[in-house]
Amino acid sequence: MGGTSTSAIGEGRLDDTSRGRTRLAFDLDADICVVGGGIAGLTVALCAARQGASVVVLEGRQVGWNASGHMAGTVMPGFALPLPDLVERVGLSHARELWALSRDGAEFIRANATEAMMPGITRSDGVLEVSNVDAGDGLLRHLQMLGADFGTEVEGWQVERVRSALKTGRYFHGIHYPTAFQLDGRKYVHALARLALRAGARIFEDTPVVSIDATGVRKRIVTPSARLRAAHIVLAGNTHLGAPLRRLSDTLLPVWRYGGITAPLGERLHEAIGFSGSVSDTDGIDHFRIVDGDRLMWVSPETTWPMRPGAFAGAVARRIRSVFPQLGHVEITESFGGVTGQTVHGMPQVGQLRKGLWVASGFGRQGLNTSAMAGQLIAQGILAGDERWRLFSPFELVWAGGASGRVAGYVVSLWTRGSSAVAGGLARHRERVRVKERAREARLAEARRKAAAPRRLPMRPQPSDMMEGAGEER
Repeated sequence: MGGTSTSAIGEGRLDDTSRGRTRLAFDLDADICVVGGGIAGLTVALCAARQGASVVVLEGRQVGWNASGHMAGTVMPGFALPLPDLVERVGLSHARELWALSRDGAEFIRANATEAMMPGITRSDGVLEVSNVDAGDGLLRHLQMLGADFGTEVEGWQVERVRSALKTGRYFHGIHYPTAFQLDGRKYVHALARLALRAGARIFEDTPVVSIDATGVRKRIVTPSARLRAAHIVLAGNTHLGAPLRRLSDTLLPVWRYGGITAPLGERLHEAIGFSGSVSDTDGIDHFRIVDGDRLMWVSPETTWPMRPGAFAGAVARRIRSVFPQLGHVEITESFGGVTGQTVHGMPQVGQLRKGLWVASGFGRQGLNTSAMAGQLIAQGILAGDERWRLFSPFELVWAGGASGRVAGYVVSLWTRGSSAVAGGLARHRERVRVKERAREARLAEARRKAAAPRRLPMRPQPSDMMEGAGEER
């Protein structure tokens, strides 16, 4: 593809946002120490600092350097675990409470992502989830569950409406979430850090944690240049918690996802895509939206092995061309990527591991709303005695299989994408066969109609007519 660069997702770029966030070089005491400067950790810091707690955030690299700053930016309720499976696991009433928490997380982001709170942040409304197969009956059942059982505002889109918005035969039915939204993920995470600093939290970058002693009333944290004591420690470091917390990291399957942003495509992009929000398919393969007016952001399928983001530029361009061939050759000018930790059971890890030691992790496939929700729950659990975090107790920490788990995950991912491609291809083939069959039946019906119609014979001239004609000639 040529000319690609690795950068963050979004509409526009930020200036240096790390001013004032240096390495921790002196010993400190705090009420709460947060390990990890992503959305979950910064949400804990912001919520706790707003309530008057002294909060220190330790980030091993830079705020938003990984998945929190390299994401599609879609914000909507829900979890990676499909809703029917969640109900089967914990029951309808429990599932409703969890769903309400996920909706609260989305609303927390909406409340903060305003021009007044985060200057320069932009939001666009509407998320469309489309199916790769003709699944009308399943769509109706899912709509019923989302709307009637879980109070979510949704609309069912028939095939014709989906294809009027997305000029491709790739997709069939869709579910539209009109109140869901999307934003620039990198802008949001850095703006969140600024809000936390303004509220009184202290953020230290380039400060990895060497060891943690979680025993006793005051927990002890050791960094390369300083020591810190805190009443509570929140582990929000995803898969990068390191050797001191290897047992926790081993409960997560690291999953990388890469994507790219095209060069400006002009009017041809809007002729192909007439939907301003995010679009994702039900199999987790395609995820895209229009950014910067006439550029297309496209996120690739997951992989369990790290790669250079720019190496995916060609694959992203080919995928765009396969779904929207009318766009022709597209140039990928920016590439991005990040790794998240995915749990075995498909739910985030939220709660208290032991007195004063908290975890907010496992956000692979979860979306921004769950990261924000986890931060809120833990801050309230620490400062207000709110025990709603216990709703996640049925989803225990489960070993993810180490290196063999990554291999298995990669194989499963390939199989899932392959089976999805086969199912989608079969669905489109059946649709073409149905169209041809309907056309053939229409032709046969027309032929039968013509054959059944009484044939009108030409009228034979009557003798009187012949006499009148003869008289006129005379």
